[in-house]
Amino acid sequence: METTRLALKFSALAAATLCAVAGLTGETVNVGANQTKAPKAQAALKELLTKQAADWNRGDIDAFMRGYWKSSETTFAGSSGISRGWQTVLEHYHKGYPDRAAMGHLEFSEIEVTPLGNEAALILGRWHLTRDAGPVGGIFTLVARRFPEGWRIIHDHTSTDATK
Repeated sequence: METTRLALKFSALAAATLCAVAGLTGETVNVGANQTKAPKAQAALKELLTKQAADWNRGDIDAFMRGYWKSSETTFAGSSGISRGWQTVLEHYHKGYPDRAAMGHLEFSEIEVTPLGNEAALILGRWHLTRDAGPVGGIFTLVARRFPEGWRIIHDHTSTDATK
């Protein structure tokens, strides 16, 4: 009798763990209409990054920043620390990339989108700038949220590859 109770408790715990892991890995555990939202979200987020790269490559940092949530709660983490607020992030980009030569040509690659429910996602990828001063690149992790006006980046953690 006690063995049966323990087996049932273990089965319930195992089922709960599998559901939690499926949710964390982005696997669809919902049924019905929600199953179709994940591919649409992934496509929309990849489109957001494609637009940002095109804006950057035109030398338009202000347009590039339209992909970020225009809020004092937006955060950016990088080698210079943590910046808080959309305006601060905009100023950081303008200071770090004062002209087209410094901006170079941006490409994103190895993009992985993991849904975090229906209204948020984690985006992992690589960035690369080709420029006269020499190439530079690294990795990024973004957290994006769906707003009425569309998907926006609410947190950006970008790092630069170590120089060899």
